[in-house]
Amino acid sequence: MNYLPIDYIEPVFRPPSEAKSLILQVANGCSYNNCTFCDMYTAPQKKFRPKPIAEVEKEVQAVAARMPNLGRIFLADGDAMTLSFRRLKEILECINQYFPSIERVTAYCLPRNIKNKTVEELAELRSMGLKMVYVGCESGDDKVLECVQKGETFESSKAALVKLKQAGIKSSVMILNGLGGRKFSEQHAVNTARLMNETQPEFVSTLVVSFPMGDERFKAGFNGDYEPLQQSELFQEIRTFIANLELNNTVFRSDHASNYLVLKGNLGADKQAMLDKIDLALNKPGAIPLRQEWQRGL
Repeated sequence: MNYLPIDYIEPVFRPPSEAKSLILQVANGCSYNNCTFCDMYTAPQKKFRPKPIAEVEKEVQAVAARMPNLGRIFLADGDAMTLSFRRLKEILECINQYFPSIERVTAYCLPRNIKNKTVEELAELRSMGLKMVYVGCESGDDKVLECVQKGETFESSKAALVKLKQAGIKSSVMILNGLGGRKFSEQHAVNTARLMNETQPEFVSTLVVSFPMGDERFKAGFNGDYEPLQQSELFQEIRTFIANLELNNTVFRSDHASNYLVLKGNLGADKQAMLDKIDLALNKPGAIPLRQEWQRGL
């Protein structure tokens, strides 16, 4: 990223599907930053701070001088959607001024980011290019959400996803496989599927929960009740999740580097095919290629 005229505060994260997008850091860190499963923004230099609009415009102008036909922009960091409607509108106006042919703008989003924005405001942002947000729901189970200090509930996540759909902004929902451990695996899978069924997001992806910096803080939230799932148990959990899904036209991906088993398809058209693939991985080890430990990562 050093060749771009942008003052990044590292580390910087983005969804896998934004590999060819310009990462425009309009805020540093995460405004909430209390989720016990996440260490992405815990470094001292990642304390949350919105970037002044003058700095954003300067960087956008400088990038436009080099890449005038840029098609996609991802607004970083962890929850750029926490910015006010007014600030987001200013940023999108700036993007449209310097990149008149921009195809889409996207961002990470926490459900709480949507609460104080009206459907009309969100629709206006959509008309200015904000086509999709990556919503970190993680789970639809209130007990699991409480244990990991997500600060959200089934209902708060549902309200955000419904409001985004009403505004015409697509949702790519992120779910964490194994988040509830062995004790809460079943209810995590079933209630998360229920959340998806009641909101019908355009995209759903699953990642396997992992702790490259240690899991002590995470386990503390379960009061000794957390046991990590083994590989076969992760497969069983995602099978329960998919079996309970009643989605009409949702693109499903379980191809992040953290996953052992790669699953791709459209739900519900490919539901049975994915269940069959999971059953093969469960019942006939070696019959289907799986990622090895050295191939996996956050």
